[in-house]
Amino acid sequence: MSDAAIQAPARRGRSVRYRLLAIALLPFLVVVPLLLALVIGRLNTKFDALLITKVNGDLTIAHQYFARILENTSDHIRALGESAAFRTIAAENSKPRLSDWLEESRKELGLDFLNILEDDGTLLATAPQTSEARSRRDWPVIVSAMAGTPSTAVDIFSAAELGAISERLAERARVELVPTTNAVPTDKTVETRGMVVHSASPVQLAQGRRAVLVGGILLNQNLVFIDTINDLVYRQASLPEGSQGTATLFLDDVRISTNVRLFEGRRALGTRVSATVRQAVLGEGRTWLDSAFVVNDWYISAYEPISDSYGKRVGMLYVGFLETPFRHEKLITLATIVGAFLFVTVLSVPIFLRWARAIFRPLEQMTDTISRVEGGDLDARTSLPAARDEIGRVATHLDELLDRLQARDRQLRGWNEELNKRVAERTRELEAANKELELTTKQLVMSEKLAAIGEITAGVAHEINNPVAVIQGNLDVVRQVLGSQVQLASTEFRLIDEQIHRIEDIVTRLLQFARPEEFAGYVERHAPREVIEHCLPLVQHLLNRAGIGIVEDHRATGLVLMNRTELLQVLVNLIVNAIHAMPSGGTVTLRDFDEDRQGTPGIVIEVADTGIGMDAETLARIFDPFFTTKSRQGTGLGLSISQKLILRQGGAISAISETGRGTRFLIWLPQSL
Repeated sequence: MSDAAIQAPARRGRSVRYRLLAIALLPFLVVVPLLLALVIGRLNTKFDALLITKVNGDLTIAHQYFARILENTSDHIRALGESAAFRTIAAENSKPRLSDWLEESRKELGLDFLNILEDDGTLLATAPQTSEARSRRDWPVIVSAMAGTPSTAVDIFSAAELGAISERLAERARVELVPTTNAVPTDKTVETRGMVVHSASPVQLAQGRRAVLVGGILLNQNLVFIDTINDLVYRQASLPEGSQGTATLFLDDVRISTNVRLFEGRRALGTRVSATVRQAVLGEGRTWLDSAFVVNDWYISAYEPISDSYGKRVGMLYVGFLETPFRHEKLITLATIVGAFLFVTVLSVPIFLRWARAIFRPLEQMTDTISRVEGGDLDARTSLPAARDEIGRVATHLDELLDRLQARDRQLRGWNEELNKRVAERTRELEAANKELELTTKQLVMSEKLAAIGEITAGVAHEINNPVAVIQGNLDVVRQVLGSQVQLASTEFRLIDEQIHRIEDIVTRLLQFARPEEFAGYVERHAPREVIEHCLPLVQHLLNRAGIGIVEDHRATGLVLMNRTELLQVLVNLIVNAIHAMPSGGTVTLRDFDEDRQGTPGIVIEVADTGIGMDAETLARIFDPFFTTKSRQGTGLGLSISQKLILRQGGAISAISETGRGTRFLIWLPQSL
């Protein structure tokens, strides 16, 4: 028996060991960790979602309180204007008496100013006292009140307007700007404007004269206002130990009222919000609900825009709480889950291995016995103790089979000797018959081959010649139908004839084949700068003739994957369009830079001109096939084809334009990795 045959059972035995180990450990060491990872990922997502939900609820409370401030201010001003005390004092027509009453009412309601403004803009009485005789009457809230409808809104007062009311208000509104990381760069060093809750209500004076009662609350450095919001939102025990709730009011992106600490004992007045948050909230008008870096630490933050009476976004309302304690608790929870799993694994795996070993050993002993028998030792036995489990019964049955095998072997040896004698006799007879059979077989095989080849040849010729004859006949019919017009497609007919002759030649020779030539473009990796510089010589004569300058700005660090000729075609088309858009000369700017889109690294190639630009209607149709603004030139396919070439490479092309301000085309292509 060969060595390979002896070794084969051993290999099968080791395979069983590994399979049993896999069966025992795979669910616990692979499936359970995968499920655990899914649970942890789900838990992490839900945990973060709960934090966002909480901060969103906190922002709702702050928003409601802020709206309540505006509503209360409006109610108070309207109630004052409709009160019997006001009507009595107004009827007396005494300015000193009216000013004293305004001052008392202002202090009682917690207002920073309270004025009576006549219909022509004259200040009849003010609290606090001011030397100003007139005031602005074009505020939307005052215009509304002049028309008979009370109105309240948030308005931004300049330093001069605050100073005209009270120098104290102008000084309180002044906030020194503190340099802040990640904020939008600015040359300003101080914020002097004031955010005011501005309310006006129509009133009637003596002799039926109309006027407006105007009051307001300055929110700059209004710590009572901001601390009240913080106390409402983050009451005691509403956050875990170590976390801290904060609230802030922004004028533009500057903190004008906050309980965020710059350091111990000093509030972070004058610090600014990050550029990212500013763009989302003030630039786009969205509510920010996410983690954000606030002054000196990360907070789960909520920002919403504040609009003034003109509808312009002028500030933000913020609430948030320190993220670190929540992150710490989350990590502790995840570590506890992972630690518990590892602890259970350390305890369980040895038990699994011990149970598996009780299966491995009997199987390995039976495998060794079988190998010895295959090696010629027919006396080999497993000699395993009797057991009631399946493996013990298999071992006992194996020993019984080996006993039977040994007895049958003795019997077979006797039969073998007798058989050898009979075989020797029959061999001589068969040798003679075999020679005759071999010659007959060769002749039969050759006949069958020739018959098969003939049948195949006839079948192939019949199956192919029939459709070829139909094609040729119908082609002649087409020529007759077309008559003299057949010359319009003479080349195509000639090609069809050639292919039909080619098929007939293939049938004739049977074993000759031809492959159709393949025409397919190929893609290459290119640096955008090299492709742009290769484009310029192609359009230089047009640039020189139109007196157009070129500006290049190359910042891309990667490569794009696209057929070079197709990319050149797109860029040349865009540059030529830019030249046509500047009949009186101008500048074409060619830029390239890196830009990720939806997590995919990419490169943007920009072609910008200073030409006549396009209106919105034209811009919406520039990629439509056959659309053109050139009445006598062009087919309207250039940009449509360019778009298809870029889209085929997984990219995108877009345009930004405004009449009289030029056009920018942006080509985005994924980077070649």
